[in-house]
Amino acid sequence: MSNLEEQLKRKILILDGAMGTMLQEYKFTEEDFRRNRFAQWPVSLQGNNDLLSLTQPEAIATIHRKYFEAGADIVETNTFSGTTIAMADYQMEDLVYEMNYESARIAKKVAEEMTAEQPGQPRFVAGAMGPTNKTASMSPDVNDPGFRAISFEELRVAYKQQARALIEGGVDILLIETVFDTLNAKAALFAIDELKEELGVDVPVMVSGTITDASGRTLSGQTAEAFLISVSHIPLLSIGFNCALGAKQLTPHLEVLNRYTDSGVSAYPNAGLPNAFGEYDQDSEEMASQIREYLEKGLVNILGGCCGTTPDHIRAIAEIAKDYKPRPIEKLKNPEIV
Repeated sequence: MSNLEEQLKRKILILDGAMGTMLQEYKFTEEDFRRNRFAQWPVSLQGNNDLLSLTQPEAIATIHRKYFEAGADIVETNTFSGTTIAMADYQMEDLVYEMNYESARIAKKVAEEMTAEQPGQPRFVAGAMGPTNKTASMSPDVNDPGFRAISFEELRVAYKQQARALIEGGVDILLIETVFDTLNAKAALFAIDELKEELGVDVPVMVSGTITDASGRTLSGQTAEAFLISVSHIPLLSIGFNCALGAKQLTPHLEVLNRYTDSGVSAYPNAGLPNAFGEYDQDSEEMASQIREYLEKGLVNILGGCCGTTPDHIRAIAEIAKDYKPRPIEKLKNPEIV
């Protein structure tokens, strides 16, 4: 923790890029996802990327190493969908602890190897905790606005199991990311707080929301300022945004966080906006040039990439970020808003 905080004061930390984008290059088949262990599994497993930590661990380790070699200080575990809630789609709820533990162990091993090779640049692992595929504050049924597909308690239990496995697997940070429903995130934060007390650990926590459209709001309707206020009761290493938008579109929302938070600010946007086929065309140079605005305005402490980003994108971001100082982490600048 102290080493991480020291690095955060000293430089802009670089987060990795998209695990899913890199895995697509392998073109894994159904059989590749299954391997021998899951050959007889009753449902299709192709697309369950978290499972690859068990069936293709060498690929996961290779991707982590590529991002570290590109300049990343932090890599995320391959656990974006690693809850019983998301794994129910594959009938793999009973494998959730193992998936998270092994994903953390794989990433931590690579991080330790890279730190040993380059002691001047310690590497860290963030345990990725995605939003799940259900929302606690909105109904999925337009004809029944009062219906909820998931409860706060169900989310708390699921996130607590995931966080425990990630911590016991060796992560340095827990990252609640791609938050589209703040109530889901609050369940994760509550679970982590419980777990910290039970385990006697003080693992730092990052929170990253996602602005879903040009209105500047999350899917559950919050502005950047409202999102910040909603999670400010928990001490955070950083708060920021990822996914949904490209670097250019994210700037005004980062300015809001910079104005009000006393935590670090993180940003890992997509490689531009998706094209008509859902693909990302923005190359590394263009993305890095747009991210320069964050740096010139002193908005961020942690920078990385989300959908469509590769080690090339991270290398370009790291190269440009090294010439700038991190945003000062000060006392809350406007305490009356909370």
